[in-house]
Amino acid sequence: MRKFVAYILCALLGATSMLAISRNQQRANPDSQYRLGPDSMVHDGVPKGEIKGPFVVKSNVYPGTQHTYWVYVPAQYDPKIPAALMVYQDGQAFKDENADMRAQNVMDNLIYRREIPVMLGVFINPGRTPEQKEPSPQNGWGDGFTNRGIEYNTPDDKYARVITEELMPELDKDYNISKDPNMRGIGGSSSGAIAAFMVAWERPNAFRKVLSNVGSFTNIHGGDIYPERILQSKKKPIRIYLCDGRNDLRGVRNGKYDQRWDWFYQNVRMKDALEKKGYDMTYAWGMNNHGQRFGGAIFPDMMRWLWRDGPVSTDPNDMIERDFRQPAGR
Repeated sequence: MRKFVAYILCALLGATSMLAISRNQQRANPDSQYRLGPDSMVHDGVPKGEIKGPFVVKSNVYPGTQHTYWVYVPAQYDPKIPAALMVYQDGQAFKDENADMRAQNVMDNLIYRREIPVMLGVFINPGRTPEQKEPSPQNGWGDGFTNRGIEYNTPDDKYARVITEELMPELDKDYNISKDPNMRGIGGSSSGAIAAFMVAWERPNAFRKVLSNVGSFTNIHGGDIYPERILQSKKKPIRIYLCDGRNDLRGVRNGKYDQRWDWFYQNVRMKDALEKKGYDMTYAWGMNNHGQRFGGAIFPDMMRWLWRDGPVSTDPNDMIERDFRQPAGR
């Protein structure tokens, strides 16, 4: 009888294990529900901006390195009128025509429909030495073969200096960019997102809008310190949109769970700290893995929210206001 009971228990345990394995094999891809919408696509009749570059700016902040960047110039840009600005870290990924963000298409469509102001877009790659490969859709984002890890993940003001002291003077030579920090935004994904936040945090008089997708507010180089810094510091005039997913990197490191290495947990900590301190902040939590699938799907809405306070005319006779934004000089 004991042997028979033992046999039945083993059979049940085996069946339970097989069921668990089967369920695990059938588990849906967390990214499967996220697709790009029409705001991310090219449309006939929408004036198309031009992407100029690549250009290179040498760095004194990180001696021996240089940053490659491209400039998106919307069809509606008028050199006589100061334009808004949006800077994207990991620029090659944000402007990739076949990837998830396709920022130039989003800006074309939203500018045309007056949903965001006329703005220049800058796509900047992490720093590298002249001998190192350029990050690209083929080569990767630069981890392990550029200065990306140090620049983007170290919680200090050095990368903010790259943007404000090295990139901006080059841009100001060729473009009429608004000096109003409320007209300047900066964003990124993963390590590029924490880098964007650091720029605004360290230089709020230069950038005040932050777009953060799956931000690496983790202990890569101590970046999980920001919730404490937010709570302990005087509130800064920063607006931020946080986006992350429940299946982002969840803290397994060297075979053990490390809360300081849990992307989703640390993003929620960021949200809680910003909320408690009264920041102009919103967030979206999806089911996504670490990447840009969810962020790309909601990127147009993130941009609309960040830039929601643009000037609006209510004059019913203002036919310019009621029209789409046409190319400059029309």
